[in-house]
Amino acid sequence: MKVALFGAGRIGKVHAASIRMDPRSELVAVTDVMADAAEALAKEHGIATRSADEILGDNSIDAILIASSTNTHSDLIEAGVKAGKAIFCEKPIDLSLDRALKVREIAATHDRPIMMGFNRRFDPNFAALKSALDAGDVGDGELLSVTSYDPAPPPVSYIKVSGGLFRDMMIHDFDMCAFLFGMPKSVMAHGACLVDPEIGAAGDIDTGVVVLTYADGRIATIRNSRRAPYGYDQRVEVLGSKGTIEVRNQTENTVVTTTEAGAVSAKPVYFFLERYMRAYAIEWAAFVDACVDGKGVPATVQDGVNALALAEAANRSLSEGRPVDVTSDMTGA
Repeated sequence: MKVALFGAGRIGKVHAASIRMDPRSELVAVTDVMADAAEALAKEHGIATRSADEILGDNSIDAILIASSTNTHSDLIEAGVKAGKAIFCEKPIDLSLDRALKVREIAATHDRPIMMGFNRRFDPNFAALKSALDAGDVGDGELLSVTSYDPAPPPVSYIKVSGGLFRDMMIHDFDMCAFLFGMPKSVMAHGACLVDPEIGAAGDIDTGVVVLTYADGRIATIRNSRRAPYGYDQRVEVLGSKGTIEVRNQTENTVVTTTEAGAVSAKPVYFFLERYMRAYAIEWAAFVDACVDGKGVPATVQDGVNALALAEAANRSLSEGRPVDVTSDMTGA
């Protein structure tokens, strides 16, 4: 399967490596508005740099992977549909829920796989928790807690175009809650700027807590912070009617030193590259499975719409200081 990559930045480099790792896929071209970045990645992988129009017009290219800036995602999905390509797109579909719903309508007419990049679903630890929960190992899930703390905030220049903490960072956690518990009935958000006042000046928050309430009474909480000096803090815990199940942090090593003073272990790995490289490879393999073997797409456009709808509800909740119901109008479902 011949693949072209849109975007040669940090996440584009991760995906390029995943494409090369799967013997069923071949990376043949890359494009980026930053010509130097595209040239560097092309040189690293021995491929060509081409324009977006050239890639879309080349019938020998079977699939496109969209890892460019968020404001290009929806347009490139539409262009990929028109060009008859299989499409893998990083989250989110768009910063506008209305635009995402229009993309969903267009995607529904496409006969090739379209998959959203929610890599955490494919992390072996979270996948194992999902399987155990579905199997009833801890009974009926009642409380879900998701923790995601970044080691340090991104540049304010990035914050200004990111769509905000709920759309940019917490969207992974919204998807995880939907993955594990389904879609909630309502969203209540709390947020503050405690890490970097420049983030607040840019109109965003850097610290947030969201409570998701389900129609049957279940509750999920999400905690985000742009600063955890000790490393990349990624944890999930489910309390069920028969016990608890949790995914703990991955640490730099598994050595634990225990003395009369106490026990000391290593810190969590520093950032998402260290934490989720295996998940990215498994995610790409799942997309190739859908394209080559006709298997179902495990992270759909609807999943992308759902996560964005929850982010939109969280933004409205924070602004209005009240719970916001998640309606079918928001998800198009």
